[in-house]
Amino acid sequence: LRFDFSHFSKVTDKELQQVEEFVNARIREGLSLEESRKIPYQQAIDGGAIALFGEKYSDEVRAIKFGKSIELCGGTHVDCTQDIWHFIITSEGAVASGIRRIEAITGDAAKQYFIERSESLKTIQKTLNNARDPVSSIEKLQEENNALKKQIRHLMKDKTKNIKGELKAEVTEINGINFLAKQLDLDASGLKDLAFELGGEIENLFILFGSKANGKATLTCYISKDLANQKNLNAGQIVRELGKFIEGSGGGQPFFATAGGKKPEGIGEALEAVKKYL
Repeated sequence: LRFDFSHFSKVTDKELQQVEEFVNARIREGLSLEESRKIPYQQAIDGGAIALFGEKYSDEVRAIKFGKSIELCGGTHVDCTQDIWHFIITSEGAVASGIRRIEAITGDAAKQYFIERSESLKTIQKTLNNARDPVSSIEKLQEENNALKKQIRHLMKDKTKNIKGELKAEVTEINGINFLAKQLDLDASGLKDLAFELGGEIENLFILFGSKANGKATLTCYISKDLANQKNLNAGQIVRELGKFIEGSGGGQPFFATAGGKKPEGIGEALEAVKKYL
């Protein structure tokens, strides 16, 4: 089912629930179809029938009534609202300025929806070792996961600090540029933090880091802003050109950019090829 209507903002979850409850209450009431054919248009309107804005009606119309709801309609209707079985809203969103759309399912589609949800719940309960309260168990897992992520971030920061001291000793000067190219076992966030920390301590710094994870390659390029301006260097352009070695692409700003690719084996070639920009 699809219903478009004028509304000034997104319909809230609570409002959608109220709509579902209202419709399902009418379904449970078992309202019978009352149909009036070929009655004068004005008579139908005077009797409370709703005419849709923008629709054109002939002098004689068909009026459909379920309980207190009366509309002019030429479509197909059930004989009783209980035939619909159940009403479930599946989505709500904007289709145009000031126009919202609700999509819903009923009947057999609603039954299949409940069957699929029931099977999903059984799978979740089985995964959680038949926890009596799967929602609480999932919330606990999420809390534990967030705590572990936070712990990993702290460990990565500590690892970055330890690596920084070693890398400072590996910086070499080439044509007046302090240069460092190396493959590291850090994620993208760690590489960025490390590059900027080194850049804050070493002038005229040009860095290219490579890393691999889950079969993917990453290149991270940092160039001191003054150096980028003086030598007309552009980190974004450099990683785009070096991306061919890792079968990927990238971009960014003149002083910092990254590239990703599907060939980690090409990182070494990229770290060697970057020297031509010096």
